[in-house]
Amino acid sequence: MSRELANRFREVILNGKFIANTNFKDQLEETSFGLVTTKIGSHNTISVLAQHIHYYISGVKNVLKGGDLEIKDQFSFDFPLMETEKQWNDFLSKFWSDGEEFAELVEKIPAKKLKENFVKPQYGTYHRNIDAMIEHCYYHLGQIVLLKKLISEDKSL
Repeated sequence: MSRELANRFREVILNGKFIANTNFKDQLEETSFGLVTTKIGSHNTISVLAQHIHYYISGVKNVLKGGDLEIKDQFSFDFPLMETEKQWNDFLSKFWSDGEEFAELVEKIPAKKLKENFVKPQYGTYHRNIDAMIEHCYYHLGQIVLLKKLISEDKSL
């Protein structure tokens, strides 16, 4: 079960096509810095959505490595403005490496532990939280795909 969860996570972040016919790496790696930082109305930019997902990956990864859950929902969209293409490329490198490390940690979770509470009983099990992470990623991947289409179609942006 752990390997299946890890592979599903890899699909949405790094290499899959099964669910959405795309993944974060496909959508972000060849997308221009100008496009990922373009703001449409009150919507988040693509770069902010990517950082939001990375924030959760990083926070849950810390727990999987034996640390505390230090992230808070209220801060999950609070990031410094991306000002250069180098910052964006550095972020993407970190996103991909943290994504792979997260998947490797998930693969190592014993089946018994998947049924245990994640940090606090009200958070549910490890299994539920990893499933939720995958679903959360797909949710924001869909937003990124739509934003890319809207920005690309509206040349006045």
